[in-house]
Amino acid sequence: MAKQQGNVLTAIDVGSAKTCALMAEVTDGGLRYRGHGVAQSRGSRKGVIVELEKAVAAIQKAVEQAEDVAGAAVEHAIVGIGGSHVRGINSHGGITLGTRPREIGRDEIKQAVERARAIPLPADREVLHLLPQEFILDDQAGVHDPLGMMAARLEVRVHLVTAAASATQNVITAVNRAGVHVDDTVFEPLAAADSVLRADERELGVCLADIGAGSTELVVFLQGAVAYTGVIPVGGDHFTSDLSMGMCTPLVEAEKIKKVYGNAIVTLIPEGNEVEVPSVGDRASRLLPQRLVAEILEPRARELFEMMRDALRQCGMFDACLAGIVLSGGGSRLPGIFDVAESVLRRPVRLSWPTPLAKMPATLAEPEYATVLGMVNYGQRARAARGFQGDRWGSRLKAMLVG
Repeated sequence: MAKQQGNVLTAIDVGSAKTCALMAEVTDGGLRYRGHGVAQSRGSRKGVIVELEKAVAAIQKAVEQAEDVAGAAVEHAIVGIGGSHVRGINSHGGITLGTRPREIGRDEIKQAVERARAIPLPADREVLHLLPQEFILDDQAGVHDPLGMMAARLEVRVHLVTAAASATQNVITAVNRAGVHVDDTVFEPLAAADSVLRADERELGVCLADIGAGSTELVVFLQGAVAYTGVIPVGGDHFTSDLSMGMCTPLVEAEKIKKVYGNAIVTLIPEGNEVEVPSVGDRASRLLPQRLVAEILEPRARELFEMMRDALRQCGMFDACLAGIVLSGGGSRLPGIFDVAESVLRRPVRLSWPTPLAKMPATLAEPEYATVLGMVNYGQRARAARGFQGDRWGSRLKAMLVG
């Protein structure tokens, strides 16, 4: 196996359903695909690792597959963080520069941001991202980059993405035990946004809903900046569990039925269609109406989007999403879920199709790979920023500012 090359970025997405490792090469023309590997996740539930050794084995399998395709070793990676333990907070802070306006430098920007960051957090929580929304110079709001401008007072509004320290550390530990050093972590829907959202959507106001296996993670962009992040504790596994109980069939079989015959709209399935449903134990399989599948899935889909609507209303972001809702993640592939989303949310809805990397296999250009594709884009921006700023805090801030 060849050594990892310095211009190769690796992203690892440890999901509840699958673990994916993606290697991309940084070239003058942008990112180019080198290899990827996918393994069924073990030891993860609802975005949290519950069995460390099983999670390590899944990561190792995905990494080894990627290494075989790329012909290069994976030694460092950026890793995705998600799950219901992630929460977002908006904050505000600033500094006075003096009685008369003077030029704003990087140190002043950093001091203002640190003031905004200085809010009390529970001992078990840590800041995953610090995302500037806007700077305010002497009551003049809407400034994106105050460097070199003149002011007597500099203020900043920021969005903090916080996570349970133990849950984050368990993901890092699992990747480390798989033989890979974690260079950085990123909240998964922020990464997905890099590969699926358009600049005009971010400016007008848009919500990205990343429907994973264990949960649905939300990020709202307004005027180009992150205005809200949150997690809905419903994902694709809940649909599968409903089918398993409603049709009295094993979870593995329920997942197959969902993928082959599932639909979130009952009336889209012709009457008379039947599905062979395996029974539990030694009982014989049964033929059941296919509409029964949709009758079980539709209420869960409506619940998901009602919870999303209520969460966005509670934080005052629902009416701000003028560009609508973008669905991402494997759960967004369920037929009919698009129609349910539009019916409940009464907003424009579209399915995400991630921007492909050069030389990338067509099989990766699907919503379920939006996160890992966005992670290598995030890693590229952070690496570029690191060339201009030495410290890790500065590079992360700059990476998000140029997004």
